[in-house]
Amino acid sequence: MNLPVILLKGLFLFPSNDIRLEFDNDLSNSIIDIAKVLHNNKILVVSQFNPLEENPTIEDLPRVGIIGKITHHISLPNGKTRVTIDGVKRVKVNKYYNVDEDIMEAEVEDYHIDNISDDLEKGNITKLRREIENYIKTVPTMSNSLIALINNEKSLDKITDIVIPRLAIDQNRKNEYIETFDPLKRIEMILEDIYHDEKLYEIEKSLDSKIKKEMDHSQKEYLLREKIKMIKEELGDASLKDNEILSLKERLNDLVCSEEVKKRIKFEIKRYENIPIMSPEIGVIRNYIDWLLDLPWNKYTVDQLDLNSVKKELDKTHYGIKNVKMRIIEYLAVKKQTNGLNSPIICLVGPPGVGKTSFAYSVAKSMNRKFVKISLGGVSDEAEIIGHRKTYLGSSPGRIIDGIKRAGSCNPVFLIDEVDKMGKDYKGDPASSLLEILDSVQNKHFKDNYIEEEFDLSEVMFILTANNTETIPKALKDRLEIIEIPGYTEYEKLDMAQKHLIPKICKMHGINTLDIKKEAILEVIRYYTKESGVRELQRALSSIIRKIVTLLVTKKMSWNELVINMNNPEKYLGKHKYNLSNIISGDQIGVVNGLSCTSYGGEVMPIEVNYYKGRGHLILTGSLGNVIKESAKIALSYIKANYAKFNIKYDDLIKNDIHIHIPSGSILKEGPSAGVALTTSLISAFSNLNISSDIAMTGEITLRGNILPVGGLKEKSIGAKYNHIKKMFIPKENLKDLDEIPDEIKESIEYIPVTSYEEIYERIV
Repeated sequence: MNLPVILLKGLFLFPSNDIRLEFDNDLSNSIIDIAKVLHNNKILVVSQFNPLEENPTIEDLPRVGIIGKITHHISLPNGKTRVTIDGVKRVKVNKYYNVDEDIMEAEVEDYHIDNISDDLEKGNITKLRREIENYIKTVPTMSNSLIALINNEKSLDKITDIVIPRLAIDQNRKNEYIETFDPLKRIEMILEDIYHDEKLYEIEKSLDSKIKKEMDHSQKEYLLREKIKMIKEELGDASLKDNEILSLKERLNDLVCSEEVKKRIKFEIKRYENIPIMSPEIGVIRNYIDWLLDLPWNKYTVDQLDLNSVKKELDKTHYGIKNVKMRIIEYLAVKKQTNGLNSPIICLVGPPGVGKTSFAYSVAKSMNRKFVKISLGGVSDEAEIIGHRKTYLGSSPGRIIDGIKRAGSCNPVFLIDEVDKMGKDYKGDPASSLLEILDSVQNKHFKDNYIEEEFDLSEVMFILTANNTETIPKALKDRLEIIEIPGYTEYEKLDMAQKHLIPKICKMHGINTLDIKKEAILEVIRYYTKESGVRELQRALSSIIRKIVTLLVTKKMSWNELVINMNNPEKYLGKHKYNLSNIISGDQIGVVNGLSCTSYGGEVMPIEVNYYKGRGHLILTGSLGNVIKESAKIALSYIKANYAKFNIKYDDLIKNDIHIHIPSGSILKEGPSAGVALTTSLISAFSNLNISSDIAMTGEITLRGNILPVGGLKEKSIGAKYNHIKKMFIPKENLKDLDEIPDEIKESIEYIPVTSYEEIYERIV
């Protein structure tokens, strides 16, 4: 059977339904006329798959259409034609073809469907009616008239086609329904769509309920706040929070910072303004705003570039340390010349009490900069340095940003104390967090975890202090300019005591002047202190002056008696605390003076060797570290390999147990510099060779007898001087270090440079 085709876009005709159309062109009227005259008012209605396609091809058209019957045909006064088409049934389209250029016809045939049993059909109809009733009750947008339309129908085929156009489905789904001939399959699809729509409606209903509840709460809160505001205005009681917001905005207007920071502060003030006053978050936001407003974003102090004035100020407060002072002068000179230079990252390394911390303060004062100090001793949490994120309860900025805030400028002298004593555990690695801060390239864009905005640290002069560089991680050490501050000699301490310490202590205790003789100060230094710095000396002098003040106040001493001479210190400080000399008196076989460098300075370290019948075992005592134990083994191996040169019997070396002991067993000894002293003490013991007690030696020895350089020569020389050493054997490569040693030390000690142990042996035999 052939029928004329009418092609619909976005409209659908189903069997047992009708559709009303209006035509305003001759082509459409011609199709209607052909259907009336030649096909008994029948026409094939087809819906395009894609309604946006303007000129679909025959291949793009559906292969299932609806046979419709034209029931009404009215010509309107405006020239349009209105028709009503009733859907009759689905048919298969075998072929489309054009009768002429514009009119299209199709060859169609019926589709065979298996008969449905009465019970199955009735059961499905009952199920569908019940579900549609529930659907109408659940979804109020569905009209009740659908029940009336399907109540009197007995055919499942018709009932499904009546229901389909009234479902909330899209065009693709409607095309699926048109192409489905089997009514049992269509009822499954209808139930699936009904259940899906009911579920969506329940979700929407739940969301609407929540939104309505929130809106009601917000509206209620807004109305109450407006009423409270009006009441306060009537009573003349202005809101404290409103006043705070006005104050914050005024501070923001006066703040000189980048646009990004201003934008962030404006956003936070807006949040603070809108948040309820009882909200637990209000304090967090306010604290964050205060931090952003209090930071010195673009505040700088003007450097003192008069180099003579800076040098004079540094000399006034600190004795010696010429290399450190010169580095500061060089920095200021280059800055004055170039009018801009990244601040250096200086690390002052030296024993306690030599003035590392106080020197940093003097640098700040001489340069006219602010000074701020933090200590990292024992810190193991990296958040202590770079801050905690705001999501944590009680979070705050790190110590770097906190120090900048306290300094009140972007270019202070920032002292990071005890950098060698940081810890490392599961909380993080503080040393790693310092890498960015102490990198002159990266710290221009430093971001604290709490502040979350970039802060320029490139103008900050960081000065770090440490007692030992070995515990500083290599990556961090690479960013530092290491400057050694050695310990002071007794004459340097004497000069510091006379010029700085005593006047300062007297002023603190209310005494204008106090005559402490030079010999008395030296006695205090030698017998009551044992250090590289002057802290213990300052405490000892303070103890003397406190006792004098007490005697003055109690009238047990007159002003004329304020003279401390050689015999007085013991009266105020008691018996001597330390012996001047650690060496064993008299020349002894098997005893040689080595030299060590401790946190207190240099010391003489007597090494004792004894042997007795055994099996050649080597016994080492005196709290020795692994390196010094290895030095002892190397010394013994060298002697065994060259026993004939030292007049030693080989059997004595292998048939006796050898015991090496270094006194002061409670103090750990470590390092390779005792190698030559260990070798000499072994040779002395086995060859019955007396070694003079006024000789000391230092140097690392190899298996071939070569002498390698060591560190701490200045401290060791000071210790040798205090212990009346007259000769010192040192590695030849250490001759360059003699320039750092004061003249009074070099004048009292004969330095003998050597490159191999045989040179030492020739001089001691």
